[in-house]
Amino acid sequence: MKWVLSGFCLVVGLLVLPVTAAEPVRMGCGIMTFDTVPGWGLDAAGKSQIGPTHGSVVIDSKGHVYTSSNLGIFVFTPDGTLVRRHLGGDYTSLHDMEIRTEDGRDFLYGARNAAGEGIKIEAETGAVVFKLGIPTEEECGVKIKNWAPTAITVAPNGEIYLSDGYSSNRIFRFSPEGKYLSHFGTKGNGLKEFNTAHGMTLDTRYDPPRLLICDRNHQPKGRLLHYDLEGNYIDEVITGLGMPTAVAIQGDYVSVPDLHGRLVILDKSNTIMAVLGHNPDPKTRGSFKVPQEQWKEGIFSGTHGSFWDADGNLYVQDWNVSGRIMKLVRVAAAATSP
Repeated sequence: MKWVLSGFCLVVGLLVLPVTAAEPVRMGCGIMTFDTVPGWGLDAAGKSQIGPTHGSVVIDSKGHVYTSSNLGIFVFTPDGTLVRRHLGGDYTSLHDMEIRTEDGRDFLYGARNAAGEGIKIEAETGAVVFKLGIPTEEECGVKIKNWAPTAITVAPNGEIYLSDGYSSNRIFRFSPEGKYLSHFGTKGNGLKEFNTAHGMTLDTRYDPPRLLICDRNHQPKGRLLHYDLEGNYIDEVITGLGMPTAVAIQGDYVSVPDLHGRLVILDKSNTIMAVLGHNPDPKTRGSFKVPQEQWKEGIFSGTHGSFWDADGNLYVQDWNVSGRIMKLVRVAAAATSP
């Protein structure tokens, strides 16, 4: 009797049997231990639904998970069921997203590097509220020829920060209505310079909160920086992170995707607590071109975005040709004890 692997089924003569799904993989350590959820977000045939990914993950006030891809924005329930999508046009290639509840409604703020703009979208309806274009020379005092925003975040007072991480490495500050206010930063490898200001968020672990910025290509290795909300340098948070692409905060903890195929978790002292999904293979780590049939459960390839849910679970997106998003479920402390 001949066994043939066909898609996700084993064919035995004329009898078709389902293949056993991948087993969860446990990763991390101590209070930062997680189990993967095999097949999360895939369709009934076990295929990715979201297209090539070079984006972000956020969660709204109802617990719905938003992820961006080259095709648009996809919305899932926590169990991985696709419930809504906004495709094409203004929704494509959101390299980074943040989400904010304003007057009882959720709004997405996005950095669209390919389109050269920032954007604000009502999350549920997909209605575009406004766009942030290139500030004029009259507005900001410098002539900006190219603009490729990579990160966006919003201060408690509603002011918006948009990082031009793939071009000038300046970070631009706008009013809540989208009016240019100021900017800071320049390209380079100096202490107060950025070499690809790739990711950014509001660091609410501090009072007052400050900007936490990923200086992805800073030499010799990537680092995180703190700036205040006026654009003043505070300190170098941590170095040697490979290629940090984004930062997400929950309580005292920070998740930092590294494009080299791992996710690093820091505590409030910015000490590494755990490293998740580390990819030991130099052929696939940091690679966009790892098709779905070559994915390995519990091993990342080009980790690009992450977000925490209210229970401390993590959602992680790879920079990936097939479109990969993963859920990591936080393991209770008792379950990790010897």
